[in-house]
Amino acid sequence: MNTIKAPFSLRSLRRGASAPAPRIDGPSAKVLGAAALLVASVGVATAQEATQPLPAVRVDAPKEKPKPVVHAAPAAHHAAKPRRTTHAPAQQPAAPQAGAQGGQAAQAGAGGGAAPADANPYADPKAPYKADRLSSNKFTQPLLNTPRTVTVLTKEILEDKNATTLKEIARSTAGVTLGSGEGGNAFGDRFFIRGFDARNDIFVDGVRDPGVSLRENFYTEQVEILRGPGSTFAGRGTAGGALNIVTKTAKDQDFTDMKFSGSPSDNSKRIAVDVNKVISPILAVRVNGLFQDANVAGRNYITDDRNGVSGSVVFKPIENFTLTANYTHSYQNGLPDFGIPYNRNANRPFAEGVTSRNTWYGLLNRDFQKYRQDFGTFTGEYRVNDDLTITSRLRQSRSVVDYIGTLTQSANQAASTVNIGAQSRYQVTNVLASQTDINYKFATGPVKHEVVLGAEYSREGLTRTNYSGLVSEFNGLASVGGALVCNLYLPCNALPFPNTPYRNQNVTRVAVDTKAGYLIETANYQDIVIANAGVRFDDYTITNRNEAYTTFAANHSALVNYNFGLVLKPLPEVSLYAAYATSANPVGAELDGGAANYGGLTTAVQIFPPQRNYAKEIGAKWELFDRHLLATAALFRTDVTGAREVNGSVTTGDAAYYVQGADLEIAGNITDKWSVTGGVVIMESKVTRSQIVTNVGLQLANIAHESFSLLSKYKLGDLFGFDADRIEFGGQAVYRSKIYGGNNIIANGATAVNGTTGFPAPTAANPFVNVPTQLPSYWRFDAFLEGKVTENITLKVSVVNMFDRTYYDAFYQTATPFTQVAPGRTVLFEARAKF
Repeated sequence: MNTIKAPFSLRSLRRGASAPAPRIDGPSAKVLGAAALLVASVGVATAQEATQPLPAVRVDAPKEKPKPVVHAAPAAHHAAKPRRTTHAPAQQPAAPQAGAQGGQAAQAGAGGGAAPADANPYADPKAPYKADRLSSNKFTQPLLNTPRTVTVLTKEILEDKNATTLKEIARSTAGVTLGSGEGGNAFGDRFFIRGFDARNDIFVDGVRDPGVSLRENFYTEQVEILRGPGSTFAGRGTAGGALNIVTKTAKDQDFTDMKFSGSPSDNSKRIAVDVNKVISPILAVRVNGLFQDANVAGRNYITDDRNGVSGSVVFKPIENFTLTANYTHSYQNGLPDFGIPYNRNANRPFAEGVTSRNTWYGLLNRDFQKYRQDFGTFTGEYRVNDDLTITSRLRQSRSVVDYIGTLTQSANQAASTVNIGAQSRYQVTNVLASQTDINYKFATGPVKHEVVLGAEYSREGLTRTNYSGLVSEFNGLASVGGALVCNLYLPCNALPFPNTPYRNQNVTRVAVDTKAGYLIETANYQDIVIANAGVRFDDYTITNRNEAYTTFAANHSALVNYNFGLVLKPLPEVSLYAAYATSANPVGAELDGGAANYGGLTTAVQIFPPQRNYAKEIGAKWELFDRHLLATAALFRTDVTGAREVNGSVTTGDAAYYVQGADLEIAGNITDKWSVTGGVVIMESKVTRSQIVTNVGLQLANIAHESFSLLSKYKLGDLFGFDADRIEFGGQAVYRSKIYGGNNIIANGATAVNGTTGFPAPTAANPFVNVPTQLPSYWRFDAFLEGKVTENITLKVSVVNMFDRTYYDAFYQTATPFTQVAPGRTVLFEARAKF
């Protein structure tokens, strides 16, 4: 008698909760496992088979008391129970509840030990390099099922990278390039993500933080870098992605964490304190403090002093209602480092074999920089029932950028001279923003749905001016075009300036009003097919005027953007996805920009339609090694139309180009002793339409097209008879390919074109037509060794840039740019006490 076989179905392709789990230990698993770890150069083991289905992912506040510090999702990775097909909205940790032991039990780590009281609530407690989810309730699925590439730097990654600033994150993360302040932009945090300027696409707890600043990390829980257009989630801009800073929030256990660090390399002294106190079962308070006094290794005179305080209060008066208040103040003060001259004859910075890398060209008696940030957020969350949650945030923030610095405008090696000029700015940015989201879950037959319906309003106001009295005080020394002529090898750092520079009173005032609504829907069919789609409308109005109202410009844009994503899951630990998304950059979106080609709105009436960006991405995500390591591989392409460029003194708005490439990333544990995180990003860019015919076919300026980073650490205490985690050894390798300079988007070295032939026309003044300026590629290596003296005391020594490589952060876009030098070798000693 013939055997009757069960009919073929999608479910038959998967491992059911009750079906025996087939082993994947043949050649296919070996090949896939090796490929996933190629980026980490670890080529070690075959991918291990997960023995249980992916458990329920619970990211909201459980009803039971006592409430754990960390939501149940990460700890449940190994629970042998069926997997849920929908997920509650992601949110900040909920209000404290009585009973610290219950929270610790929910976070039990390897070997039954409890996770730290200050554990990151978004990360896998057994693999803290691996984030399981994002902080925003707009992303309702775990990272594994999110159809886009996301780089998450958890608190532990930030600590092991010694990334105390956002700038260091950009230096050491693949696919992110640092940019410089320009003549029309402020000096501060400027990043390129996947080749696109993202300086105004930085968010704090999901709320845009406009205006350029220098951001500290002492209050940071994790940093989330969303790659690819994200206007549906974030609003205007976000052509290459967005960066979200997640702040530390009060928890339900008492703890104190104190770090003391210093370095003979930069004479630094740094103290950071993190204290959490449970006042009552319904109230908890957390305070973070910072003090830093430091120079910069490898650079003369530069100082980098910082201090700050951050506080969080969580109040839960009733079971389903949580109020959270956060406030952060940070202040940075020091001497600015705006760069060294560029050797156009050798087409490399002068520090490459001509001058000392330590040489600083600023003026001690004039230059300074001060950056200040204050922002407070009030969040209310009401959980109506298991299917409906309402969240509302109100943010008030103020940031101040205040500096006078020195630019090296050009140099003459034969005459041993360099021309230096002043760059100054006083800029104040105020923001009032409100966001309200409704997360609603429902089912239609076998399909589980979660809808996010939201509304947003923000008022952004920026005031900027510069300083006067900077040129008239040269005390009779030679000057050319307002620039002081100094010695190339012995700069005039000590030049006296008896007068005090003063601010220009005819300030520029920029105001932006944004009203937005958005709808994001996720449909999940039995965790086999997950579809995501979203649409957002932004009503964007910007005005620009001077103090006397003698100049005025305005622009209004109605922006509609959308995204689609589809995830197929042949196995619970594997996701295959395809995604499409749009974004828009209206004129003036970069508030600090002093001209349309810099992203700002000016009174020159250079107003254009929004730049439009269209992105496609396909990829795969795989949780390996007992699901403690997430590997991502993606191919992407973003096409841009309506891009702004400059030809002579005229700005036009109809250029087009594309960026495409591959993105490979890993994060998590290979074994319970070995943690890794890093990635490889390889890009190609090309101009497809330009006012200058010879620009077509050229690549983009100011971005690294190839980059690599890998952070790895190993617990080796058992080799010396201790517990494995008593001693940790780790290191980091960072590579960045050469970067071409150029005018705005085009890497062409400031092309001159013959009006008759239409071809490049070299002149005596510009013999380098179509020879782009460039920064050399580099490798950087770091290492650290950490040991627990007792359960509460840890000592650590780190070496950053251990081979003292001279490398560069960024440079200015002109044909004779200045170049910003990265820090030299830094040896850092740290003592940490946790109670």
